[in-house]
Amino acid sequence: MRAVELRHIRCFVSVARHLHFARAAEELGIAPPALTKQIQEAERLLGVRLFHRTKRSVALSAAGEAYLAEALAALDHLARGAELAELAERGELGRIAVGYVGSAVFSGVLQNTVRGFRAIHPRIEVGIREVVMSEVGAMLDDGRIDVAYVRPPIRLPEGVQVRTVHRDTFILALPADSPLAVAQAVSPAQLRDESFVLPEQEYGTQEVARRGRFTPKVAARPGTLAAVVARVSLGGEVAVVPHSVAGCVVLPGVEYRPIAGKPILSEVALAFRRFERAPAVRAFLQHATNE
Repeated sequence: MRAVELRHIRCFVSVARHLHFARAAEELGIAPPALTKQIQEAERLLGVRLFHRTKRSVALSAAGEAYLAEALAALDHLARGAELAELAERGELGRIAVGYVGSAVFSGVLQNTVRGFRAIHPRIEVGIREVVMSEVGAMLDDGRIDVAYVRPPIRLPEGVQVRTVHRDTFILALPADSPLAVAQAVSPAQLRDESFVLPEQEYGTQEVARRGRFTPKVAARPGTLAAVVARVSLGGEVAVVPHSVAGCVVLPGVEYRPIAGKPILSEVALAFRRFERAPAVRAFLQHATNE
């Protein structure tokens, strides 16, 4: 069974607006006989009479009055759909799932980027969630997240790439009662006999151990940087953490000290799919990497 089509609805609305077939046909850019045929088809498909017509006048029927309100709403809805589709195509509408490791929050890079992006693209919904760094590759690969703020180095699938968005250095978190706390800076060699609490990103710890020529004794791997510092506050263990943590995680019994020697770089990077197709995600990547 055939249904009323968009062309029928547009013809009906134009005639209802003008109550004159010739003027409606001119507005639509078609011949009056073709318009009459469209209206007759619509009436046949609907099974109602939409207009009362005489040689001198055209008036809406009761059925036409009832149908007009819905026809106008349908056209408005379709116009709105076309507008939204255009916005989505331009990357101005959509949804983005952003994953992050805790240290991205401590550095402030996540907050600054998301706030700035929301101000520029208010129609794009940005969802954020904390993720485990070891799961980032799989989450990007299967679409559970679109981008992720991580601490390199990190193993990722071939189709995922990273771009640095923030640079920091590693420092030492140690118990306030540690003999090392009296020093202005602690050399890697001084940490040879210490027990280490390891964060998700082990690079800082491993680089300190390499420079000090020792193998680190690992006491615990509690997960987030906040949990790492909390473990240090209990005493007896140290941790190598990004400098940004010192300004965000202040706990009784914890002191932060620089690591002597050449700075050990700590970076925050944005991980994303190499061949991203979603316009909204591409817009976020452009904003995040051009700040």
